[in-house]
Amino acid sequence: METLKLALDWRPNTNHTGFFVAKHLGFYEEEDLNLHIISTEEDNYAMTPAKKVELGLVHFALCPMETLVSYRTKANPFDAIAIATIFQEDISAICALKSRGIKRPKDLDNHIYASYKARYEDKIVQQMIKNDKGKGDIILKYPEKLGIWNTLLNGKADATWIFVNWEGVEAEAQGIELNLFRMSDYGIPYGYSPVIMTSQSQLEEQQEVCRSFLRATKRGFQYAISHVESAAQILDLYVSKADKYVDLVKSQIMTSPSYGKPDSWGEMDLDKIQSFLDWLRKNRLERTKFKATDLVTNELFERL
Repeated sequence: METLKLALDWRPNTNHTGFFVAKHLGFYEEEDLNLHIISTEEDNYAMTPAKKVELGLVHFALCPMETLVSYRTKANPFDAIAIATIFQEDISAICALKSRGIKRPKDLDNHIYASYKARYEDKIVQQMIKNDKGKGDIILKYPEKLGIWNTLLNGKADATWIFVNWEGVEAEAQGIELNLFRMSDYGIPYGYSPVIMTSQSQLEEQQEVCRSFLRATKRGFQYAISHVESAAQILDLYVSKADKYVDLVKSQIMTSPSYGKPDSWGEMDLDKIQSFLDWLRKNRLERTKFKATDLVTNELFERL
């Protein structure tokens, strides 16, 4: 058996259901793979998932599309590449406490935004505010990553970036009212998030192993699409106590349509990616010109 490691981008949640289903039901074993799924809780997010790939600590990681750009353009570039996307549409949003009177992005001016300190994050949020005719003058704070959501719940921040199908479901369960601002509603053609990343060199050296990993993973997500309740029950075996308020079935029902069609799960639209890359350059968030094919590949799906 080939042993592989996957670094999640957060604690186990509905975005990861397909991985846990595939592991629990033996889909990876059928591909002669032994997959270790690594939660950010294991090191309290001391190191990003992408960094773990760069250092050779894991084979795959989950990250947003812009992480690929960041790693390709840093002082010592790393050949990061995405081999699949989890979702076909963006289900994230900037959320703000309704109690703070923040009704739209421009109202975020002079309010506290809890940031994950990702390379492009703050500028993307500021540009959203500007697109809504605000100034982009947010007060940036950088709490511990795994504690960011709690800063909002405790009233120590006014807004942050969430997945609507996870923190949004938790907020509803706790009676916390949020206003949600989606990128697409404010002129930002946001890319895919999260994507499954690896390195170009590993992809070339272990293409069949990568294909086997993706084949089993796809089966896991296909199962989650057609077996919502049982998939949620499997995920429940791995979810952290910190996420006890999340209704997993409700979250999975909300999530499943965003996976796209079962047969084409994971495949990425190059035009969509190119639009986001061009937007980054147009708004001077990035100067390097990339083609979508520099950063992503659908080639592993060709023989699945």
